[in-house]
Amino acid sequence: MEINISLGCVKIYSKVPMKKVQKQVQKKLLLWFEKHHRDLPWRNTKDPYRIWISEVMLQQTTSKAVIPYYTKFLKRFPTIKSLSQAKKADVFPLWTGLGYYRRAENLIKAAKKIKNQKHFPKNHKELLLLPGFGPYTARAVSSLAFKESVGVLDGNVIRVLSRFYGQALKWWEASSKNQLQNLADLWVQQMDSSLMNQALMELGSLVCIPKNPLCLICPLMKYCKAFKSKIQNELPLKKTKKEKELWYWQPEIVFKNSKLAFTKHKNIPFLKDKIMFPGTIKKLKSKPKKYHFCHSIMHYQIFVNIKSTTVKKLKEKPIQWFTQKQATKLNPSSLIQKILKT
Repeated sequence: MEINISLGCVKIYSKVPMKKVQKQVQKKLLLWFEKHHRDLPWRNTKDPYRIWISEVMLQQTTSKAVIPYYTKFLKRFPTIKSLSQAKKADVFPLWTGLGYYRRAENLIKAAKKIKNQKHFPKNHKELLLLPGFGPYTARAVSSLAFKESVGVLDGNVIRVLSRFYGQALKWWEASSKNQLQNLADLWVQQMDSSLMNQALMELGSLVCIPKNPLCLICPLMKYCKAFKSKIQNELPLKKTKKEKELWYWQPEIVFKNSKLAFTKHKNIPFLKDKIMFPGTIKKLKSKPKKYHFCHSIMHYQIFVNIKSTTVKKLKEKPIQWFTQKQATKLNPSSLIQKILKT
């Protein structure tokens, strides 16, 4: 069976991927990893708690940027027990700058469940039952901490496998992602899954990089179908970016007894269920003419026009009152910080 997939002007004719990964290929990759891997703090432990924290922080963030956050977080919350007893206001300040604050909320929820279970789940199926554990995080923790024979599929691994097998797959779609997951699982069979998964991720991070991969120093170069076909820059396929949504927010700044007025805007797609300043929020069709600054969260472009008002003129209910310090603990997003500084 052959697959004929068009990549712009390039066509790939490739056989369905081999069912077994050759031992010599696996060996070459592990030898490369042993020699070239970075010394990262979460690689010096088998503690599932510490590995879990690192994996959650590493989502959408580089290893270099995560290290100081990781160190501070574990100094404040060194164990599952300490995190399970934490409140959002304790955790959020340590998360400022990492974004995606729901991850921090889920850490607390999952820590409470693990503490109640009195043991850390050792396989990915059990981990998937915990808040915030998706397929990647569950497999990463079970593999890296407990050596469960499951492949880890992150952006780096998707890139390595797509190029190695010469597969032009829509990796963001379920069927293609399952195909890649099956390939990742093959690489760790009868191997130390912790080492193999880390080797694949490290290769993607250091050599098989998104643009202009360093193929000539890649340990898998001789076996890579994309390199042989000179299409390594065409793979993996690029996901179409979501169109930017334009939003207008007129936060109303109201003081009472040295405290600021806050509410929760439930009918917006960004910063849901977080305390925010009251005021008008609406979706736009075009860029407004008047605003103080523009702020982006994912594909949402928010035009902020700050307004000072009085308690009597507030329309939103219920209103909560917090000091600036309290507010930034409950919602440490850079958007709130910008408004407070403007």
